[in-house]
Amino acid sequence: MNRLSLSTVLVMLLLFTSCKNKETAKEEKVQFLATAPLKKDTTLTKDYVAQIHSFQHIELRALEKGYLQNIYVDEGKYVKEGQVMFRIMPRVYEAELAKAKAEVKAAEIEVLNAKTLSDKNIVSKNELLMAQAKLEQAKAEANLASVRLSFTEIRAPFSGYMNHLEARRGSLLDEGDLLTTLSDNSKMWVYFNVPESEYLNIKLNANNDTLMKVNLLMANGQKFKYNGVVQTIVADFDNETGNIAFRATFPNPDALLRNGETGNIQVTLPFKNALMIPQKATFEVLEKKFVYVIDKNNTVKSREINIAAELPHIFIIKSGLEETDKILLEGLRQVHENDKIEYKFEKPESVISNLNLYAE
Repeated sequence: MNRLSLSTVLVMLLLFTSCKNKETAKEEKVQFLATAPLKKDTTLTKDYVAQIHSFQHIELRALEKGYLQNIYVDEGKYVKEGQVMFRIMPRVYEAELAKAKAEVKAAEIEVLNAKTLSDKNIVSKNELLMAQAKLEQAKAEANLASVRLSFTEIRAPFSGYMNHLEARRGSLLDEGDLLTTLSDNSKMWVYFNVPESEYLNIKLNANNDTLMKVNLLMANGQKFKYNGVVQTIVADFDNETGNIAFRATFPNPDALLRNGETGNIQVTLPFKNALMIPQKATFEVLEKKFVYVIDKNNTVKSREINIAAELPHIFIIKSGLEETDKILLEGLRQVHENDKIEYKFEKPESVISNLNLYAE
């Protein structure tokens, strides 16, 4: 009988304790953290894959046939404008020039003879005119031979760096054969492609009175120490990619950049009156982004938002929210649609300034 009484007491005690715990749990309601969108001016830095090209980059080719007699420069060396780089064996062209000069002298003698005879009325004036025409033709042939002889010397059209040798001394060249390429790296043209929506943001926020400044991240991740300016945007969008090409010009006094390098262009875009929220306050459903908005009755309701741009830990809102909306900052997985909650409101300025803390 004593055993039965003790068991009964224990069961009643357990039931009482369980009910008490449930009542305590009901009394201890969860308090959530909420905030609001922050409206302020900000900037966004975007990276674009870039191709680096020399300001001038040309191919040097043989202008005449012949054997490559001399190479006066080496690969990778800096050459000055007008410097002789290659010589094609000139003997044939020298002989042609000598022959042309001799023909000029012969034509000059013919003109003198024709003039003497014409003055004595021995030959007609037409004979004199024919002799003078032959002289002009001979001079033209001599000038042409002189030009062809000059083509046997390949000179640098501008100062720059020479690339690989495509022919060696003694090679038989045909007209138009490639000898090397030459790059003027005093300044560099850097091309990068911008999607249509971002192009519109750039143009709408750009100051038309000044050129847009950009930075260059080199392939090793370091920032190039000189700023560039966007001087050219091509006329048309690429219909296949939806991009448009920009061209930025960078000074390159140290010749660090070379033709064919790659990197990333950094463009800083201003956003006026940007509406910003923490990324932590959003969730995704079927690739669409949502937030929980808290209404005047403290009820949470999901709302789809559209993103204009992304910063570290921050979304800039394109549409879906107003500055006066209250949104759930923490505990998104603990609530459901139309749940009534208790919350503590945190000022958006404080939330944004401590995003590293809130993002953890």
